[in-house]
Amino acid sequence: MYWDVKKVQPLPDYQIQVDLEDGRRGIFDLTPYLEHGQFRDLQDLSYFNQVGILFGAVTWPNGQDIAPETLLAGLQTTTSLSTGPS
Repeated sequence: MYWDVKKVQPLPDYQIQVDLEDGRRGIFDLTPYLEHGQFRDLQDLSYFNQVGILFGAVTWPNGQDIAPETLLAGLQTTTSLSTGPS
């Protein structure tokens, strides 16, 4: 799908940089989620840094994930990726 994450990288201050299949790139801040439910595990930076991708979604080993609509709504777009020659 157009919103599928193809690359994710942990950043300082509980942020992640994501590259989407549609060419968008941006930063998502997880700070507002760290005090809620299973997202509390992400307060451990060594665990937070284990962020990955499963079926196009941002995930962590214990099952935390960011819903696509949440990711898109909170994504601070930094640039668009080049999709090749025009």
